Amino acid sequence: MTDAAFSALASLADPSLLIMLAVGVVAGLIIGLIPGLGGTGAVAILLPITFGMDPEPALAMLIGALAVVHTSDTVAAVLLGAPGSASASVTMLDGYSMARQGQAKRALSLAFLSSMAGGLIGAVGLTLAIPLARPLVLSFGSPELFMLTILGVSLAAVLSRGNVVKGLTAGLLGLLLGLVGTSPTTAEERFSFGSLFLSDGISLVAVALGVFGLAEIASRVGQRRVTEKPVELSGGWGSGIREWITHWTHVIRGALIGIWAGVLPGVGATAGTWLAYGQAVATAKDKRKFGKGDPRGIVGPESANNSVEAGDLIPTFLFGIPGGVPSAMLLGMLLTYGIQPGPAIVTDHLDLMYLIVWAFAIASVAGAFLCFLATGSLAKLTKVPFAVLGPGLLVVMLLGAFQEGGQLGDLWVMVVLGVVGFFLKATGMPRAPFLIGFVLAIPMERYYYLTASLYDGASWVARPGVLVFAALLVVPVLWSLVKRLRRASGAVDDGHRDEHETDESDADELEGSLARTPWSLGVAVIAVLVFAGALWVSGSFSDEAQLMPRLVALGGLAAAAVLTWQELRSRRDVPRNSGGPVSGPVDEPSGSSGATMLATRVEPRLDARALSRRHDLLIGARTFAAMAAFLVLVMVGGYLAATLVFTPLFLLYAARTRPRTAIIYTLVLGAVLLALPSLLPVDLPLGLLQ
Repeated sequence: MTDAAFSALASLADPSLLIMLAVGVVAGLIIGLIPGLGGTGAVAILLPITFGMDPEPALAMLIGALAVVHTSDTVAAVLLGAPGSASASVTMLDGYSMARQGQAKRALSLAFLSSMAGGLIGAVGLTLAIPLARPLVLSFGSPELFMLTILGVSLAAVLSRGNVVKGLTAGLLGLLLGLVGTSPTTAEERFSFGSLFLSDGISLVAVALGVFGLAEIASRVGQRRVTEKPVELSGGWGSGIREWITHWTHVIRGALIGIWAGVLPGVGATAGTWLAYGQAVATAKDKRKFGKGDPRGIVGPESANNSVEAGDLIPTFLFGIPGGVPSAMLLGMLLTYGIQPGPAIVTDHLDLMYLIVWAFAIASVAGAFLCFLATGSLAKLTKVPFAVLGPGLLVVMLLGAFQEGGQLGDLWVMVVLGVVGFFLKATGMPRAPFLIGFVLAIPMERYYYLTASLYDGASWVARPGVLVFAALLVVPVLWSLVKRLRRASGAVDDGHRDEHETDESDADELEGSLARTPWSLGVAVIAVLVFAGALWVSGSFSDEAQLMPRLVALGGLAAAAVLTWQELRSRRDVPRNSGGPVSGPVDEPSGSSGATMLATRVEPRLDARALSRRHDLLIGARTFAAMAAFLVLVMVGGYLAATLVFTPLFLLYAARTRPRTAIIYTLVLGAVLLALPSLLPVDLPLGLLQ
């Protein structure tokens, strides 16, 4: 094992690996500055570029980006009071306050060093997990691995913030989508409806980029919130560095909390940083300075949000259960290379595991160092409106989705799934269980058939490992029910906060904005219809091919029916003036007897939330229509020509940029597209006229 570790370190002396690691670090730092992208956006954007590479350089680039994306997302949080990701909103509480006091460099130095330490401690945790978990992983058979896949989807749904039923429904929708294509056991086509394109299954890149990437673009293009004047990058780096040393215990505690949050599927960086912030407040003797520029409110969360990403990798690689969305995409990438996580990766690809550990540690140090050097320049990118960045991101994402299969159909699927992701986000349905369910669908079916073939009846259920995983599956559900009952009976405050509970001005404007409206009821009803249709269609499959789709459809039908019932019941409790047009009383004098009488006249008006929802829907509809128009242009004239037409039009009419900016932006983007095929194994889609 030691030999494998040093062999992996020696392999990083290869210039090509170092270059890919450096590219990943730089890309991760830039992506971290763009609000809303975070680790998910970093992996989603870079993943298509890795097609055609060997596993080592591909992983070096992705791990490099993932390790530093939470280092740079602090810059906007501290200097602008607008976090680059949801997890950075915790740092903003004290970091922005400190920056407004003229100590921005002190706040940033605390954050950068804590992020670096969190990454290093996370890498150590990943290193220790390999020898400790190796005997356990090697003892697993197909029953335990089958239970792990169930556990992964279920925990992601149960532990996701918000409604558990919504999480389960989203997870089962992802499982159902993952079953589209050829059955791994009978080679029979399922849910393809005679389409050759669907018989190969849905592309992971199209699903990930659509549900997260395009949905994020559509939800953020219209956000033009006017922020306060940015604070100056003032203060001293040295004071922050010296102060950081005195808070080393908070750094270690935050990192350990982050690793723990990362190991649990569906918890993620946001919950991990809030937990770290909560422990810092709870263990402090003097709590009065928290939220007003207290360094303890920076070092703990910043240490946690980097170690979360390392913690995510532990269940992903050792058990094949992704802890979050970025690791789910990494898992899908490994599967495309024929690398099976779990016992196989520990025995056959141990050097790859240690390469990931070294890459994560080196990237953490390099990311913090680059942030110290380039904060002044990087901060300028945070002032660019998302509407300006949108067309460039769209072009990159769609081009990436094309690389996996080389089919324009993937791009249309991606846009359709972007609409799905938009409504999942707007109605408060967690998208992480959806993607994790999609990734685990085929492994779950494969392990089940192996189990059914190797064991008589249900004898495998009595295996100790299966019983342990079943207990782990049941305990969170029971705990969730207990918390729900306690909350209903006595207003229990568990002290937990998540991104929904942040200040409204700091939260994502779209997230959950359509919850408890006719739109969320419509999503629940559509889910019922989808599962019912899947159940009906699966009746035409053979007995072996229909088993998993029927189980998923039945489970989904039950979850979606409960969700529909919850939506109907909640509508009875929603005030009439919160869902759209309402009637408001207007007092006006009337009467003819000389006495002043007040009569009530009913006059329609819209509340602010309804207007905001209408605005979000309108912008989202226009953005997806623009994406569809771009694809039509691609089909006619090819990718380069479509980009040269679409980009300036979008910038002029949607982003309201100056013509000079639109021309320069378009020419640079076109030059990059022209150069890409000669630099990377990238193909540009061709049109009918080419």
